[in-house]
Amino acid sequence: MEDTVNQTLSTEQAAGELFRFAVDREDLKALLAALPEEAGVERGKVEYELGILRIISVGWSISYFLEHSPHKNRLAEDYWKAVQEFSRSVSATAGLMVGKDIDYFQALKDRLNYYVEALRLKPRASAPAVVIGPEFARACGNVDDVHMVIAGARMFITAGASVKEYLDGIGI
Repeated sequence: MEDTVNQTLSTEQAAGELFRFAVDREDLKALLAALPEEAGVERGKVEYELGILRIISVGWSISYFLEHSPHKNRLAEDYWKAVQEFSRSVSATAGLMVGKDIDYFQALKDRLNYYVEALRLKPRASAPAVVIGPEFARACGNVDDVHMVIAGARMFITAGASVKEYLDGIGI
């Protein structure tokens, strides 16, 4: 994300920057590159799930870190609107490639509900990443692969930490 320390931004501008961060693929590529070849998963599936988890993690972090802020609802709404618009584009492109209708935004909502339900079922977990990591591995098709668990937990933690740093930096 751009260095915005000591700048005053509208919630719409902040949401736009957070959205651009959420769909950036550099961290995702680094996590994929760190996976050992013997990991028993399809790399395309892992890449897809990491992208979804990153978008969800940013949205979740906005609500979590701004829980008591008057800007929370507006920033979250602007962020999810940007995600919805992006999803339309992804859906149209993917639908043309596979020859059937695809609803990427619904896929994001379904996966968000999946993670929220997992968190709800484990309220005593020491941290959300302890739940998200294994659920990410399950979504990738190999819940027993420690590399998948770590990749999911790392994506969730780093995305959340980046959002917190950004929000603190802009003073929202």
